[in-house]
Amino acid sequence: MTMIRKYLIISAAFLVLFGCQDQAPTESVSSVDVVDAKWWKEGIIYQIYPRSFKDTDGDGVGDLRGVIEELDYIKSLGVTMVWMNPFFQSPNVDNGYDVSDYRAIQPEFGTMADFDEMLKGLHDRGIGFVLDVVVNHSSNQHEWFKQSRSSRDNPYRDYYHWWNADKGKPNYRYSLFDEKGDAWKYDSLSDAYYLHYFAQEQPDLNWENPKVRQEVYDIMKFWAEKGVDGFRLDAFQYVSKDTTFPLLPEGFEKDVIKYYGMGPNLHQYLREMYDEVLSQYDVFAVSEGVGSTFQDAHDLVDADRNELQLAYHFQGMDVGNSLNSYTLDEFRNVYTKWDSAFAEKGWLSIFLANHDVPRMVSKFGNDSPEFRAASSKMLNTFILSMRGTPYCYFGDELGMTNIYFKSIDQYQDIAAINGYKKAMSEGQDMDVYLETLSLLSRDNGRTPMQWNGSDHAGFTQGTPWLPVNENYTDINQEKEDKDPLSVLNFFRKMTRLRNENPVLVYGDYKLLAETHPTVYAYTRTLGDVQMLVLLNFSETNSKLQLPELESVAKIVINNYDDVLIGDDSIQLQPYQAVIFEIK
Repeated sequence: MTMIRKYLIISAAFLVLFGCQDQAPTESVSSVDVVDAKWWKEGIIYQIYPRSFKDTDGDGVGDLRGVIEELDYIKSLGVTMVWMNPFFQSPNVDNGYDVSDYRAIQPEFGTMADFDEMLKGLHDRGIGFVLDVVVNHSSNQHEWFKQSRSSRDNPYRDYYHWWNADKGKPNYRYSLFDEKGDAWKYDSLSDAYYLHYFAQEQPDLNWENPKVRQEVYDIMKFWAEKGVDGFRLDAFQYVSKDTTFPLLPEGFEKDVIKYYGMGPNLHQYLREMYDEVLSQYDVFAVSEGVGSTFQDAHDLVDADRNELQLAYHFQGMDVGNSLNSYTLDEFRNVYTKWDSAFAEKGWLSIFLANHDVPRMVSKFGNDSPEFRAASSKMLNTFILSMRGTPYCYFGDELGMTNIYFKSIDQYQDIAAINGYKKAMSEGQDMDVYLETLSLLSRDNGRTPMQWNGSDHAGFTQGTPWLPVNENYTDINQEKEDKDPLSVLNFFRKMTRLRNENPVLVYGDYKLLAETHPTVYAYTRTLGDVQMLVLLNFSETNSKLQLPELESVAKIVINNYDDVLIGDDSIQLQPYQAVIFEIK
């Protein structure tokens, strides 16, 4: 008898003895006293990129009515909050992250009445709404900036960072989106330079001006009064700046967060925001970025700081940012270190994708037809079984993949277009650049939602603003909804499991088999309830020995039909994800 055959026989007996999979544990944890329980800790956030979710008027751009049409679908996912990327009035240089009016809806997305209807529809279904607030910078078409650049003595001049040319050229600052990498843009109208950490059409607001801060708080109050439940603060770690703009060390742009993040007055401004807005409503706030150290992150979100509520770090997104992919050690170490640092205080965000990175399964899993579904399920299991508030990016519940553009002409993203120009001017190997861009571009995560097998995947009756991935006939919501073994229906089972089991929210995390080359193993423990999570990050079978396997009570979820288990060892199939209840 071969080892594989032995495992299969034990697996069959195991399933008969301990019951079928995908069942919630029978033991209740309602009696467990959870310290500092919060509704936003227990939530599951579904991120919607509105341009790409669903178009109802045929202009090729998703809109608020498209979200309204799919409210029941969103509810069916088991998520409890929706974070939507900006839909404010904007020239769309950076797809809405260049705001020209913070109290108006971009016409291509709809009207304020549409927003109100959408918000009510979410709330009626028990789903909260998280607003994306873009206030490190505005659009250069915002009335504030138009006034600011008109003359040096305009009342709005100090709403932005200006450096008069008669003082000479300011010290170099790096721009993340500028084709020349220069964050100072000369403006002849007042013979001065203005600062833009991102595109030149996105001038940085001057938070050192108390009038600017009050404008922002008033904007947040406007939306809080409408009923939004949370705020995501875009690029917020950059808002406070040393306005003397001293010379920075050569090569500082390679560690830009260290030099741009956590400016001198950031905490003062956040405490002011907390007093003015966050403490006045039942809302939470999360900032994009957490500085450069664990201490930076704690200083932002620990409850006794009275600043923000959730930490949203990027170290996980730094893994695998090359053509050489990544190792499980790199991945596992990041999430284990962060959990350890926040085990006693503070609260984390858990995510593997958003609008600024490629598709989750294409970067961290395996998007080949053979393994796409299994690895998508495995990655969703990870997100939804870790301590912290999970963020699930639209389309990942289907296992949507990268589109892999080949030519720069196919891209819409300003970061890709200007990055290409910059790379060319620097004499980089453009073949390598394009290959890397094809894998890691933000446009990969922005292709339209794949609803069905009709033209343009049912996203629009017009021409989509960004092409639909050609695999939409195989990967779409309608098809997966009917398949009980689909990525979509597994996702629903996993959200249900998390929603019904506080151990997956508040339970302690303990890493097991910490050097195993392919299996990520950990337990979650709350009171006398314990779950064992096993994730195979490999396209081959992986064997693992664990003493915890001797105490398993039953399988609570599994992305395969069987579990190849022995007395103290288990053989996981490619990209298998299984969670056991431990007795």
